[in-house]
Amino acid sequence: MMVTTPNSALSRFGMAALAPESRVICTPWSRMVRGLSLGQYPVDYNEHLGSLVHQARDILLRKISAPEGYLRFALLLADFAVEVSNPGVRVNNDRLITTTCKLTDALRSEKNPYYAVVGGGILFDAFAKLHLDIALLVNAEYDFAEEMLAMVDRIQPDQIKDENAGNHGEYEKLFAYTSLFLGMGQAGLQEKLTAGRRNRVREALGLIQTVPSPFFRGRGCSMLFSALSAIGLDGMIFDDGHDFMRDVLEYVDRDDEINFPLRFPQPISPAYVKIYPRVTMLNAIAVSGRTSYATMGHNRLAELKPLWAELEPAEKMHQGLYYLIALHNLDKISEEIGAEKTIVDDLLRFLDVVDPGANFFLNGLSHAYIVETAMVTGQLDAISDRAINRIADCFAHMDATPLDRISRAYPFAYDLNALGEVGEAGKLFEPRPTYGGVSAFSWLVEQFSPEGHAEGSRILMLGNALIGLGLRLRGAENDTTPMFDHLAKRLGWQRLDARVSTM
Repeated sequence: MMVTTPNSALSRFGMAALAPESRVICTPWSRMVRGLSLGQYPVDYNEHLGSLVHQARDILLRKISAPEGYLRFALLLADFAVEVSNPGVRVNNDRLITTTCKLTDALRSEKNPYYAVVGGGILFDAFAKLHLDIALLVNAEYDFAEEMLAMVDRIQPDQIKDENAGNHGEYEKLFAYTSLFLGMGQAGLQEKLTAGRRNRVREALGLIQTVPSPFFRGRGCSMLFSALSAIGLDGMIFDDGHDFMRDVLEYVDRDDEINFPLRFPQPISPAYVKIYPRVTMLNAIAVSGRTSYATMGHNRLAELKPLWAELEPAEKMHQGLYYLIALHNLDKISEEIGAEKTIVDDLLRFLDVVDPGANFFLNGLSHAYIVETAMVTGQLDAISDRAINRIADCFAHMDATPLDRISRAYPFAYDLNALGEVGEAGKLFEPRPTYGGVSAFSWLVEQFSPEGHAEGSRILMLGNALIGLGLRLRGAENDTTPMFDHLAKRLGWQRLDARVSTM
């Protein structure tokens, strides 16, 4: 077996060994799609993983010769993280200043203000994780935090071009604030959010009512609320004259009555649409420390069981990690399901049942979730080489529809992130017969339209995956930050810990 764990304690203790950041923001969706908390499960620097980041950059630059905006930023930051993490390289102050200017200029040149702001949040988070001086971004000459806060005002509602176009409200602005809040909190700049002329936290909370779908409102607010709890401003959710947590929970409760129509790339069961916002909100409740909300009005944990039973196999693969993390953080695993292994064994069985190449979304994303679920529950030994190879080869036949063909970068980012975390990212960069003797990554990029125009924002998820890989090289001892340690102490989260770098 080649599959390894970035933290030997996960093998011994499962989720009890998770760093607090991974308990708050645990799933591929929030990281690859929304750019939140990249670079989890760090390892000691190794040349192989660093070389994969550079290799991916070079492959992308052969197809997209002059990347702009967010993609340019992501490739720069991934490279920079590798360089800063390399103990054999001394990065002097001039280099730090020059690269910081390039990173901020790339974000300023991003035409979509949503991506510019999300990049700003990622940049602050990365500086905190790499122990870089925040004065490079906020100083007497300019204040990049204020610049990004001002950029939020340029994000217009209903700009997402997907199956639910025109029905998102201020969902993107909500997530831009979430990313920026989290990054600024990591950088110790959270006072800027409430001390200025505008209280940005109140403004973000005021956006909630503009998101009309219970599905998107619950899922989006779960991350906003979790970020506010992490940065220590969760009192504004509950105690600032209005109870936003209760409002969102009650809105999600009324989803049958509201009956907001949603579309997905593949057919989705009603149970999936119901369980997703509920289980993410339960984790937000756990992260807030106000666990009484889990039974406010009715038992919100009990309502998950029948929904879980109704999910199709691929849907369970998506939702299993959310479910397990929420139960773990609420200390309800034994009460609700007996043992985590009960669910994980079921999920592992689906690796042989669900074809990851059948479509880009439901099937295509599912296997990355199972790799990560096995990792955090200490059951990676159940992931076979065959399963890893099946993931690596699946993109060649992910072509059932034109949408599948132009969307391959989306599941690829999930798989690159997940396989990177278990020491198997190399499978995506080695020559494979499935792709005519080139690597999966080379083949994927070669399929892109000229300059990647047709694929659009899906390519940006590859950028997030590469940033995540680069940040993971910062050293196994750097798997937490003062902000997340403070949250864990506040919540009384105990951690069984025997961190050893194995990759």
